Amino acid sequence: MSVFNVVKRNPIIFPLACLAVVAMLGVSETSYWRSIGKLTDLAEVSAARTSVQKLAQSVLDAESGQRGYLLTNRKEYLVPYDKAIQTIGESFTYLDQYYSKDANSALVVGKLHTLIDAKLSELSETMRLHDEGKLEAATQLVLSDIGKEKMEALRQLTAELVARETWRVDTGRTEIDQTLMLTRAGVALLSGLSLLSLFMYLRQTSALERQREEQRRQVQIERDRLELEVSQRTVQLTELTDHLQTAREDERHRLARNLHDELGALLTSAKLDAARIRSRLVGGSPEALERLTHLVGTLNSSIALGRRIIEDLRPSTLSNLGLVSTLEILARDFSTNSGVAVHCDLDIVPLEATAELVVYRLVQEAITNITKYAHAKHVWINLRPVDGKVEITVRDDGAGFDTTVQPRSAYGLMGMRYRVEAEGGSLAIVSAPGEGTLIRVMLPESAPGSD
Repeated sequence: MSVFNVVKRNPIIFPLACLAVVAMLGVSETSYWRSIGKLTDLAEVSAARTSVQKLAQSVLDAESGQRGYLLTNRKEYLVPYDKAIQTIGESFTYLDQYYSKDANSALVVGKLHTLIDAKLSELSETMRLHDEGKLEAATQLVLSDIGKEKMEALRQLTAELVARETWRVDTGRTEIDQTLMLTRAGVALLSGLSLLSLFMYLRQTSALERQREEQRRQVQIERDRLELEVSQRTVQLTELTDHLQTAREDERHRLARNLHDELGALLTSAKLDAARIRSRLVGGSPEALERLTHLVGTLNSSIALGRRIIEDLRPSTLSNLGLVSTLEILARDFSTNSGVAVHCDLDIVPLEATAELVVYRLVQEAITNITKYAHAKHVWINLRPVDGKVEITVRDDGAGFDTTVQPRSAYGLMGMRYRVEAEGGSLAIVSAPGEGTLIRVMLPESAPGSD
């Protein structure tokens, strides 16, 4: 079934399918981009929270490095201090940009700037006093509560920023969960619509399939009926043809017998009477003798013509000399009268008398058609046994014809075919324009002792 037929027979299915596809794509794309946006936001929130934590940790690292230096007076403790100062600068750069659009958070970051700058100044001042040898002043500055208060304020501000970012993370996760939930609901709804569309399509398809199956069944019933009728008509035509050919042969036999018995007797009697009259007129009128001589010749020609007609109607040689001799005589007469070279390859084969007559008539009809239409120069007639059957072929090198085109006068070929089929045989014709014609007939051999 083509797509056009499906759409034509199911006008609702196609719009529903298109709507489901478009809606599915819409839900999918919307959920995708919303999720991507929220995940990007969450990544930025996570980076900001990490920067805040790094900022607080860097201040602690700087203080630890400063105190280690003060206690040991070793320069390697200044390495973590310097690294912490660099990390603090990088963190503030990121946080200033990140919170530039959030006034409240930007205010907190500003306070952090102030506190951390003050703390770093304190640490730097302590190390300066230490380096100048003012150890007591440096120690008192370290032991004062100023640094403690600044660190406490610093922890509160960083905790506030971390809390804000944590709230944003929770909000983003909630929105993602809502998006996924809406996506699941949308996909479930669209899946239901798709299943409904599929169910409607399958139901319609099932109904159409049942309808087509019923139509096929009806067509098959009608086809079987027609084939049976054709088979019966073919059998009837074959039987009718056999009956007509049998009646025709019987009529020919009766006519030949009448011609032989009655007309032959009359012509022979007239010839004898003419011979007696001629013998009595010897020495008489020359003109009368001449006319009697012409009359005797005419009677002889009439008797010969009668014999030829009788042979055409019912070949006596077929029953007296056999099929092979009869076909040789037929081929020789045809070659003599038409000038066409005839090549015979004839074997003695076991055939019923009726089948022998069919072979004779078939060859007779074939050479008649060759005379009328083929314009051949050579004809080959073969008769031989093949695997329990008898094969008869008549081939010529004439004009030939297209076997796919029904000839205008095909009754001779049809008559041949029906006569052969009536004897339980088959007939095949092979021909092409300019390549001659081959007629092949297969007949069953007669059973032993059936003659």
